[in-house]
Amino acid sequence: MTDEQILDSLKKIFEESFEIAAERVVPDANLFEELDLDSIDAVDLVIKLQPLTGKRIKPEDFKAVRTVGDVIKTVKQLMAG
Repeated sequence: MTDEQILDSLKKIFEESFEIAAERVVPDANLFEELDLDSIDAVDLVIKLQPLTGKRIKPEDFKAVRTVGDVIKTVKQLMAG
């Protein structure tokens, strides 16, 4: 899966689950400062990403994630490993 495909999936998740406009979901966007997610939203995001990765995602896998680009990178790593 390419970065662009992951980004498209993320845009759908953010729009459907968090009511965040797709055009705001860009790689440089900070999840907490720009997209206004809180810690509970972050847990929801991890749960929504599990079908995409095909794996159970551990919270520690997402500890350093701050931006949409970080999410893309982490999803790719989980899919590869």
